[in-house]
Amino acid sequence: MVRLAVFGLLAAVASGFPSNTLSSGEKGRRQYEGPPRPPQPHETPPYGIPPPYETPPPVAPLRAQAVVDAFKVSWDGYYEYAFPMDELMPVSNNGSNSRNGWGASAIDALSTALLMNQTTTVHQMLTYIPTINWTSTDSTVSLFETTIRYLGGLLSAYDLLTGPLVHLVDNTEHVDALLTQAMHLANNLSYAFETPSGVPWNNLIFSNRTGQGATNGLATVGTLILEWVRLSDLTGNTTYANLVQRAESYLLSPSPSSSEPFPGLVGSSINVTTGLFTNARGGWGGGTDSFYEYLIKMYVYDDHRYEMLKDRWIMAADSSIKYLASRPVTRQHLTFLARYNGTELILESSHLACFHGGNFILGGTVLERQDYVDFGLELVRGCHATYTATATGIGPEAFSWNASSVPTDQLDFFHRNGFYIKDAGYQLRPEVIESYYYAYRATGDAKYQDWAWDAFLAINATTRVGSGYSSIEDVDVVGGGNFTDFQESFWFAEVLKYSYLIQAGEAEWQVVGQGNNEWVFNTEAHPVKVFGGEGGGRAGRL
Repeated sequence: MVRLAVFGLLAAVASGFPSNTLSSGEKGRRQYEGPPRPPQPHETPPYGIPPPYETPPPVAPLRAQAVVDAFKVSWDGYYEYAFPMDELMPVSNNGSNSRNGWGASAIDALSTALLMNQTTTVHQMLTYIPTINWTSTDSTVSLFETTIRYLGGLLSAYDLLTGPLVHLVDNTEHVDALLTQAMHLANNLSYAFETPSGVPWNNLIFSNRTGQGATNGLATVGTLILEWVRLSDLTGNTTYANLVQRAESYLLSPSPSSSEPFPGLVGSSINVTTGLFTNARGGWGGGTDSFYEYLIKMYVYDDHRYEMLKDRWIMAADSSIKYLASRPVTRQHLTFLARYNGTELILESSHLACFHGGNFILGGTVLERQDYVDFGLELVRGCHATYTATATGIGPEAFSWNASSVPTDQLDFFHRNGFYIKDAGYQLRPEVIESYYYAYRATGDAKYQDWAWDAFLAINATTRVGSGYSSIEDVDVVGGGNFTDFQESFWFAEVLKYSYLIQAGEAEWQVVGQGNNEWVFNTEAHPVKVFGGEGGGRAGRL
């Protein structure tokens, strides 16, 4: 019955508003509106995108509640058919274990459930968490994925439940178990750093405590520091911070010099034995992205200890603006960031990379640099264009604006939109909505709320199937083509959280447009309390 509430609320939001008044996203919606998608298994018609609407003051709370209802649909399906496995397979009503079978969706959903005040769901999660045995898994463990999803989720919930949401849970043992389980998990992962250089293995075999691979990636090394340092600060055990800070040092002083083709922009692969970079390929996309993201976020977390990381972010940001910014030949008003191999630019990007607009905006607000904010807003506009261009209103997994390599069957699409699609899938990714969130928090411009709502409507209409939501294969086909039968855990952690927060009211965990944030979001969108609370980090000092 919760699913029906979602449709009813979406209809309520849409009804009663003048149909002759277009929202800021209506021009884009017209490109993807079509006949309602036929009902999928276990769905009740009618099913489609609501008609145009205005945005009077009451709309944002109604929109926020619609996202909460989508969360309930997703959780109820997962809890019934898959819990405590890692993910729901919503078409077949089954479960999947792609993250070691420790209940990835339950941990990833916890901070979102807390912010949405879903106490029953929170109780289900907290009852389960003390039972997890981190030593028991039959599959390879990713240090990166385990850190951002599991460790980040546990620490975020602990910060929230010992801080502003302490009133939601009476059982203090369940709250204490969050930190205890975080320590147990980190202790099991910590042997990853036992390499000659201290640059960790990413792929771990727990059964014999070995690691796989001679190299590790920029993002998979550089996206550990927030979670492991926070664990040190909460427990007083500096070992956790020391491990990740040693690994980070190789990224901040890259060698050889050829691995840094532009100041602050480095390669994507590091030798775990020597700590030397093995290439000069990179950018703001998958495999490298969150290293740059964490440089400025660690400064938000503690501007005393991590000023050097802020300086490296400024170098990377300045080089990106100077060397990587690129405009499509047929739509010169759009800005994308190219990838690179050495100093050669590759005119390609991805949905994953579209977090970069939000990261520039965050850096600009924290550093009081309007130029970074403005550039971030340009990037947001470019990523928004990838959504409004497709038949579903959802941006593709990968795209290019290289005019010399446009496939014949996409020439019209390229001339019309400035880019062509390289991978048409959508894996329930959050990055575009994430950047809308930062844009709205920095500017207060309601058009970003509208863009996020348009994206949520399109995603809800296209990916909803069976007992939940599924990744799809083709965003440029009405209905999204085939379902992959897989509901990512970050659907809970990121897509639903950012879709909710951009419409929700003020709270201390919301990003602050003036830069004096009390919380910082890890790359999985788990909010972590900044160091020292009112007396530390950025909070209270601007």
